Amino acid sequence: MPIDINRLAQAERFQPPGHHNVGPVHLFGGEQYDGAVTVALSHYLPGGRADMAPVPVETLYLVLTGSLTLADSDGGVHVLDAMDTARLTAGTCRSVENRTNLAASMLVIRPNPASPSFNTSEVRS
Repeated sequence: MPIDINRLAQAERFQPPGHHNVGPVHLFGGEQYDGAVTVALSHYLPGGRADMAPVPVETLYLVLTGSLTLADSDGGVHVLDAMDTARLTAGTCRSVENRTNLAASMLVIRPNPASPSFNTSEVRS
């Protein structure tokens, strides 16, 4: 099986709904991508945010640089610093915000619903 290489310079930019002053790129993902897992790199400018919304599938966050505030619909607030991680189960409502004066970067890793190996029974509505 070949190794699939994706160069950052060729990464596909995209704009997810409800994201403001966030610059995400697909490292692995996008419309034509059929791999089992997607990986996005999101850059949050100071004040950048993702509105409170449910994640569609289990999602892993890995903060690479800076600090991001993750809030849940129950009022929980968690500050994630560089190399901190968070796991969100499918359907978890969350918001993400950069409340600092420095940019922050985060990897977003999740199963790919377009993958032939994706199990739709694991997705909550």
